[in-house]
Amino acid sequence: MQAHIALGEPLRFSVRDDQHQLLLARGQVIHDNQQLDELFRRGALVEIDEVAGIVQPQRRAAPALRADRLPQAWSRCGGELRQVLQADPSLLVAAVDGATDQLLALIHQAPAIALAQVVRQPQTDGHYGTDHAIHAATACQAAARYLGWSAEEQRRAFQAALTMNLSIIDLQARLASQVSPLTTLQREAIHHHPTRSAEQLERAGVADIAWLEAVARHHEQPDGSGYPAGTREVSELASLLRFADVYTARLSARANRPAMSAQQAGRELHLLAAANPLAAALIKVFGLFPPGSLVRLASGELALVVRNGDKANHPRVLALTDAAREPRAKPVPRDTSRDQHAVVALLSPQSLPMRLTEERIASLIAEHGG
Repeated sequence: MQAHIALGEPLRFSVRDDQHQLLLARGQVIHDNQQLDELFRRGALVEIDEVAGIVQPQRRAAPALRADRLPQAWSRCGGELRQVLQADPSLLVAAVDGATDQLLALIHQAPAIALAQVVRQPQTDGHYGTDHAIHAATACQAAARYLGWSAEEQRRAFQAALTMNLSIIDLQARLASQVSPLTTLQREAIHHHPTRSAEQLERAGVADIAWLEAVARHHEQPDGSGYPAGTREVSELASLLRFADVYTARLSARANRPAMSAQQAGRELHLLAAANPLAAALIKVFGLFPPGSLVRLASGELALVVRNGDKANHPRVLALTDAAREPRAKPVPRDTSRDQHAVVALLSPQSLPMRLTEERIASLIAEHGG
């Protein structure tokens, strides 16, 4: 590992201790030999998946992870992103680029599992602000891909969503567990966070005007009723950020309200945005029953959605139980376009009579989602 560290330059991989706890995130900088010696004293190591592409330069990407390792990889990225967004301003751009590369690699390997991570939002020891940034960015990229945006535009949408709440990332985490009304200072921070986040990014060296403008205006609305400036000039990207921000926030549980289902969140977004094609794209890519959802079939069986179907109410599913809700030894594919196997209800994860790990869910989606 030491041969691939250049003092004063952004790391090309994350560094962990011997318990696999994060010490430094990809994109951060080791400034001197004293800091380097301290890392090695703490048993510094690097994940083989991350260093593979550096040790073997002729390879453009590290090997794909097994499906059952993807949920852990998503969780790990969430922990690392918190350090990335708190990086020294001079290092922020490189750190965000590194985080973007890692997250987009996970999305491209398994788009359906990426959507499942957003919808299911597994309980972890994560940080709400960074988790929400990843969920919103994943939603933006999926919608941008559906709309036919170029790879460059998709990446810009992802990075803008990842950083749109930069100035209140820790406040978001506090508010997720706060039941009392907002204080005056909290309201002020929320009102000005689009402008302040854009200013932080510009000071850090972000020169992409479309990215900066989208962050600065992601709470503005075409009728002038948004904030902080009340401008009517809102780009498509800024609007997409706002819709993704709202939609994915609804999927998260807060101290003062439970998480919404994808159906409920989609319904609210539709009411908010009327016939806006950007909102429609978000609703379309997730669907009524997104991958990772649990549903009850007309047969009485409980099933896991592994992919959106040709029609919104005909997802591809695997029956996990029989009609008496007894767990099956092996899940059985069901055709939800047939009356006897039609989806009749969206269920909570607690509805299953057995425990289904996130690793198992990811494996089933990868194997049967197609």
